[in-house]
Amino acid sequence: MRVLFIGGTGIISSACSPLAVQSGIELFLLNRGKSTRPTPKGAKILEGDIRDPESVKRAIGSMDFDAVVDWIAFTPEHIQTDIELFRGQTGQFVFISSASAYQTPPSSLPVTESTVLDNPFWEYSRNKIACEELLVKAYRDEKFPATIVRPSHTYDRTLLPFDHGWTVVDRMRKGKPVVVHGDGTSLWVLTHHTDFAAAFVPLLGNPHAVGDAFHITSDEWLNWNQIYDEVARAAGTKAIKVHIASDELARQDPGWGPGLLGDKAHSMVFDNSKIKRIVPGWNAKVPFARGADEIIAWYEADASRQVVNAEQDRLEDQLVAWASK
Repeated sequence: MRVLFIGGTGIISSACSPLAVQSGIELFLLNRGKSTRPTPKGAKILEGDIRDPESVKRAIGSMDFDAVVDWIAFTPEHIQTDIELFRGQTGQFVFISSASAYQTPPSSLPVTESTVLDNPFWEYSRNKIACEELLVKAYRDEKFPATIVRPSHTYDRTLLPFDHGWTVVDRMRKGKPVVVHGDGTSLWVLTHHTDFAAAFVPLLGNPHAVGDAFHITSDEWLNWNQIYDEVARAAGTKAIKVHIASDELARQDPGWGPGLLGDKAHSMVFDNSKIKRIVPGWNAKVPFARGADEIIAWYEADASRQVVNAEQDRLEDQLVAWASK
């Protein structure tokens, strides 16, 4: 197969790209050549900027693809550009949406692909929903061969699972309290990017995936207290947790609020039966305990990665002080 990734070196796609090559796919990456992650051996680079359609036309010329995956489409305008660029030149177009597009908070759990899409809290999610709606219309009107994939909190060794990143680990190691939203008991799913890739790559060129939508997540459900404790364990320390209502956190820090109220504040777990039917034998294999060890090891391998954000540190101090009144 000949496959084009628009992007291909991000947190999720950096696991999908090498696996695609290992699977015998002739992989092309369309990007600007500025990624900090290495290009997988065997992939071919097409230099172009998807936000500059003329540069893409020059890069791909008359090439046809069995599948095109856009890892960096976030608005309906991005999708409209994709449709115009790849109409008639691909057998499948894969849009990377987001599981945050599902009803938030969900009326029932676990979430399935038929759960309504509705997120009143987060513009990012509403834009993803609008992208999906445009693709569904294009499939119905002209049979544009769309496949929709919805990841949920997929990570690699570079990504800590909370908003303030290494600043939180630094506070833990200094014995300072860390802020946890709500009472810390809402359920969450963290998916290692290699597990995502193992389910995603078999969708490429798969005719049963065209005109359909899938989410790909781990089956391990953890609450946020457990997530903080796992990271603390991996860092050789303990998490002194201070719980603050998510609404209050959003009020005191508007920058934190939309992604919190529109995603992490609510229990969100998934039924993966659909992806398992189309990719027989697939199961997520990496528990977050192992993932947390990988993350801390990556940060400790280079002290320059251990960046403490002074503003975020002060914010957590202020929130802890507010909670203790």
